Amino acid sequence: MTAASSDLIRVGISSCLLGQEVRFDGGHKRDAFLTSEFGRFVQWVPVCPEVEAGFGTPREAVHLRREKGELRLVTVRTNRDLTVPMEQLIRRRLPVLAADELSGYVLKKNSPSCGLERIKIYDGKGALSPEKGRGLFADALISRFPLLPIEEEGRLSDPRLRENFVERVFAYSRLQALFRGRWTAGSLVTFHTAHKLILMAHSPHAYRRLGVLVAAPRQLSRSDLQQRYSQEFMGALAVIATPRRHANVLQHMAGYFKKLLDRESKAELQSTIEDYRRGLIPLIVPITLLRHHVRVHGVEYLARQLYLQPHPKELMLRNHA
Repeated sequence: MTAASSDLIRVGISSCLLGQEVRFDGGHKRDAFLTSEFGRFVQWVPVCPEVEAGFGTPREAVHLRREKGELRLVTVRTNRDLTVPMEQLIRRRLPVLAADELSGYVLKKNSPSCGLERIKIYDGKGALSPEKGRGLFADALISRFPLLPIEEEGRLSDPRLRENFVERVFAYSRLQALFRGRWTAGSLVTFHTAHKLILMAHSPHAYRRLGVLVAAPRQLSRSDLQQRYSQEFMGALAVIATPRRHANVLQHMAGYFKKLLDRESKAELQSTIEDYRRGLIPLIVPITLLRHHVRVHGVEYLARQLYLQPHPKELMLRNHA
């Protein structure tokens, strides 16, 4: 069971990030990582809310304005209120996206329609307000799909945020596959077991809470168990896995080899984990060494752990220090 072996999964994206010339000025914001690297492993579902709402290309720029307590989408120069057509587009588009069963979404930063955070808001007179907000389409997207991994392309330049997002996308795809069919308590246990070390690296507290849920599945109805597990699982993965927690997981895995490795091999493994903990080498180094020992010694429990490869190795997301 590996993330890399799964079929292409669907991920929503702001169309301009794919190089489509849909920006207000007729341009695009093609992102190299998304198109050339991540795009090899997903099926993009492009959306440009402003074009699909009928605003045209090129078009007058818009911004968010607070008027009588309500957030409106207004053109910058002519003060045309385009909130209603945007809301109509949202009502049409979100059900279609729900049918697409997306496993993630990448939004364009700083956009009054797609921006995820820190979007400028103006007051009724057009003056910049200290208030910051979220794009209208992005806000509706998050409200409709609270478990969906959603990120701005700008934040993906941070290696840890990039790895976290990609890991969540593949994990959510596996979660969707689990609950798509007639799942059983046994299949949930198998899923949870394969993700144990991933959960430990992100949130030990959530790892324990999820373990309690899985251990006593009959205490909840099937629908409640599915909802609770899904919320806790995706909430745990949204927590950034720190080097300290990764090192703890690596030490946990090393414990399986106490009686299997010779003295020199155990010293090498401990030294490699310590070097990672100190920031001297990237995570991929101790992971590669552990995978070697897992394969040579046939440690089945560890071999089934998706922590060893939670996403395609070609993305090299664990190669940063």
